[in-house]
Amino acid sequence: MTDSLDRAMMARAVQLAWRGRYSTHPNPRVGCVIARGDRILGEGWHERAGEAHAEIRALSQAGPDARGATAYVTLEPCSHFGRTPPCAKALVEAGVAHVHAATEDPNPSVSGRGLAMLRDAGVKVTLGLLADEAMRLNPGFMKRMNTGRPFVRLKMAASIDGRTAMASGESQWITGPQARQDVQRLRAISDAILTGVGTVLADDPSLTVRREELGEIGDATEPSRQPLRVIADRDARTPADATILRGGNVQVFCASPALDTAPAQDLAALGISLSGVAWKDNGIDVGELLDSLGELGINELLVEAGPTLAGTFINERLVDELWLYQAPVFLGSTGRPTAHLPLESMADKVQWKVLDRRQIGEDQRLILAPV
Repeated sequence: MTDSLDRAMMARAVQLAWRGRYSTHPNPRVGCVIARGDRILGEGWHERAGEAHAEIRALSQAGPDARGATAYVTLEPCSHFGRTPPCAKALVEAGVAHVHAATEDPNPSVSGRGLAMLRDAGVKVTLGLLADEAMRLNPGFMKRMNTGRPFVRLKMAASIDGRTAMASGESQWITGPQARQDVQRLRAISDAILTGVGTVLADDPSLTVRREELGEIGDATEPSRQPLRVIADRDARTPADATILRGGNVQVFCASPALDTAPAQDLAALGISLSGVAWKDNGIDVGELLDSLGELGINELLVEAGPTLAGTFINERLVDELWLYQAPVFLGSTGRPTAHLPLESMADKVQWKVLDRRQIGEDQRLILAPV
């Protein structure tokens, strides 16, 4: 029976994995502890794709003491040669006697094979310790490997009366500086940020992570990349001088006929990637969009969009989490709503459950999941 010491060691491995929350894309966040009894011999976490995995970092700290020890890993050790050698093989060669893996890797090229490699070499394997905590490290990676689509977070900033802007479109700023800093951190954990061309034309956003606005990030690895900026733009109307295009790393999804138009070719000449997807009467086919982003390796998608695109995601039940920042102000009945939803009766209501509720400065942040 697993004792409290094993749980404490795996909890430490989970804590270590969170240090890579801003930096591991497109790889999962993984932590590892190597211990003998209550003595930690080595520990590590995966920092960036292409660099040493958590197990290798922990083994390098433990050195020869790893022989006969126990390893606690938040995700099944890899068994294949990618940009780095297989971690399961390294654990075997180091003489580790027992491996606790919190979760099996859903990646088809890995799933179960790393554990089998360990067992075949005589290493004792235990699966499932603190599995729920470990799953929360990588909701996007888990979902993409299982469904081909990223984990979708929809972010909204609204007044008490549910308005995101005045009737004129004026919206800066509804929420306070602490809430905006929290949004920067939300962007930093995301692999891509999606908006619609209407928001680009109205607000000219950058949708970047601004390090000076992140504040103190503790022991987390410094972010070293910008999320992919994604624009849903049926007719390629994004202006060539739009702020969002600066610095590249932008993907525009248009209706396929628009790819051959002069505006699309102007964007392509700037080095912007364009792809054709289907569009419906109410806007872009968000299911096809998510499939395309999954093929690009996007694990966690943040949607920062106007009421039309936000409403489409909600109406089609494609939001995994809703992050609502609510300011203690009224914007009035003529203000713009959070989402356009074609609901006609109480039976049509879209219900949510609260996962987290907290004060962020003067504002309230709710994290909700669909029921």
